[in-house]
Amino acid sequence: MIKTSHSLYQVMIRNFSNNETVQKIKPGTLLFQEKDPVQHVYIMLKGTVAVGRVHFKGKEFILKILSGEELLIEYQIFNPSPRYHYSAKTITDCEMLMIKKDDFEKFLEENISALQTFSHWMSTKYLKAQMKCQDLIMNGKKGGLYSVLIRLCNSYGVMTDEGILIDLPLTHQELANLTYGTREVIQRLLKELRENDVLIYRQQKFIVKDLAYLKHHVDCQNCPYEICGVN
Repeated sequence: MIKTSHSLYQVMIRNFSNNETVQKIKPGTLLFQEKDPVQHVYIMLKGTVAVGRVHFKGKEFILKILSGEELLIEYQIFNPSPRYHYSAKTITDCEMLMIKKDDFEKFLEENISALQTFSHWMSTKYLKAQMKCQDLIMNGKKGGLYSVLIRLCNSYGVMTDEGILIDLPLTHQELANLTYGTREVIQRLLKELRENDVLIYRQQKFIVKDLAYLKHHVDCQNCPYEICGVN
């Protein structure tokens, strides 16, 4: 898996790991909900977390999936009374450090090199979000699915004899939540890809046999891995 926040992650680990207790959190736990006041930032050590929203009609949308050595910083930094715009829920057993918001912001204020690293990290996250929006808007439901599959390959891909294994269990509904489509549409599009021998779906994991096919149909710009991911 490509770790796009590696340098900032290491800075955070060096400065906070000795003073914080590792928290072990079970699957399905809400770390925070939309509109909750911000209390912590999270340094993930193990496990997988989904960040998203639930529409007022009940439809769930997944904005990104974070796994392993990642950071969960989902608010406006230095805002005097910030609230979360999204919710975050653990998908698997997780281990993480929970850093108080005020301690994190004080650390950035007192360490110019850390603040510069954080600025670079934030700009990368912003560009990644913009590129994902572009793909979903310009390419429709089919292209949106293809784009998300490409991003999953970059974030969770493992090369095998059959193709690129996306080493993250996903149901059709979860994939629909990632593409902002319906399960019925996603199932139909996945059936087309299986019939065209582009991918395999086995034990809730996808194997992409023909990545070039997906890239061709979305006019892929071959962005670097740190930009093209679902994290």
